[in-house]
Amino acid sequence: MSPETEKLAIATKILAFAGSARKDSFNKKLVKIAAQGAKAAGAEVTYLDFRDLPLPLYDQDLEAAEGLPENARKLKALMKGHQGFLIACPEYNSSITPLLKNAIDWASRPEPDEPPLACFKQKVAVLMSASPGALGGLRGLIHVRSILGNIGVLVLPDQKAISNASQAFDENGNLRERAQQEAILELGSKLATVTAKLNNGLVTTT
Repeated sequence: MSPETEKLAIATKILAFAGSARKDSFNKKLVKIAAQGAKAAGAEVTYLDFRDLPLPLYDQDLEAAEGLPENARKLKALMKGHQGFLIACPEYNSSITPLLKNAIDWASRPEPDEPPLACFKQKVAVLMSASPGALGGLRGLIHVRSILGNIGVLVLPDQKAISNASQAFDENGNLRERAQQEAILELGSKLATVTAKLNNGLVTTT
């Protein structure tokens, strides 16, 4: 990393989370590796475990009667306070998990005097997945990418799916294959540097 890029990445805040509540989730392990890569690039990383912010299933009648649940407000505050998202996405029946979709749905609900989709617009994300299956959760990433792109998130093309996840991680939560470990670290680094450049106006388009 160049000194210029390193200096820019220092100010970047990244929120890392997995769309799984399971204690020993492969995707929680995966996103923590990516978080290491973002930290090494100079970003400030916050790890979010959705177990710590339980949410009811989205219900518009509940929202109308009681407003946003406290944990939904906490989630929205976290998302608005970070410029980038590292997201590890388990695959359920070839698609997004209910947990992740529900979190996105609650975060998309506006509070008074808040612009639409304030948690998502002008944010940058990188996606990854791990699955015991042969495709590594790749089919689910397609759906997550589509959802996020449609609500204003810039989802970088870089992604990685780890197959045979039950054998992929060692006892310390790292990937056994060095090439896979480096690829996930690089996802975190890429998000940190691209997000920093975008927020500092150094990325131009033609």
